[in-house]
Amino acid sequence: MSVSRRMAMMGLAATVGGCAAPPQLARRPAPPSSATTATAALPGDDLVLLTPPSRRPSAVPGGVDDPSRIGLDAVIDISHFNRVGDIARARAGSNILGVIHKASEGYDWIDPLYTERRAACEAAGLLWGAYHFGTFERPGAEQARSFLAAAQPSSDTLLALDLELNERNQANSMDIVRAEDFVRAILMATGRLPLLYVHPAWADGEAMGGRGRTLGGAIRPGSMLAACDLWLADYRAQPELPTAWVGRGWRLWQYAGDGTSGGPFKTRTRQVAGIEKCDRNLFAADQTTLTRYWRRGARSG
Repeated sequence: MSVSRRMAMMGLAATVGGCAAPPQLARRPAPPSSATTATAALPGDDLVLLTPPSRRPSAVPGGVDDPSRIGLDAVIDISHFNRVGDIARARAGSNILGVIHKASEGYDWIDPLYTERRAACEAAGLLWGAYHFGTFERPGAEQARSFLAAAQPSSDTLLALDLELNERNQANSMDIVRAEDFVRAILMATGRLPLLYVHPAWADGEAMGGRGRTLGGAIRPGSMLAACDLWLADYRAQPELPTAWVGRGWRLWQYAGDGTSGGPFKTRTRQVAGIEKCDRNLFAADQTTLTRYWRRGARSG
């Protein structure tokens, strides 16, 4: 990164952390911790706004039962927890276009199948993405460095932060301060903002889980986290948007997990050829836009 570009990124990081508008445009983690919530979409200048500008409107008006009416059902996310037989069949047999794979968790855990599956997916012509499952035990910037070391992202690798309640160890759930530091560090290192995977209640600072854990505060409009494109986690038939993304919408919406039978589109098959189970996601536009967005790495600016 050149000095001038680093200074530009520093300026962007400082501005976004204040009140600047976000850049333009809808996993289950494996051990040592595992959780699945659900996931939403962020339209830009080339997308249709899916939600009206009111507080936490439903992200899917009217109980739609066909995913093709509201987005492109072509993105899956997996980790070493998921069994994959033949990834090439996912592309040919189920029209899957993009795969987001767990790369890391916390500060020192790397998914052992990340590198192997990346090679297989890229050989099959699939778009490749990497996500990090955030924890409390180390500063966000340290986790960001570990994630980038594990993910080894190219300019075509989509990056994401999985920000959710750590169901195996609720006290080790990433908080809002560490999440902001993580995002800031990724921006400084790559010039890109990661997607933010989050449930609406968690993003709005509400208590979740049996022990009433929270993110430690609500994500506010204009903040560093709100500048990220939203990967909405919500398996309800009528999902909600977090307050910070009202008026923008989701970029990705994870509408079903690998162990989920209910939720929207339940009458439609969720099976993906060559994969035993996986999480399913809608993208808030068409295939051309998905490819363009993914390959530009969701770059800021």
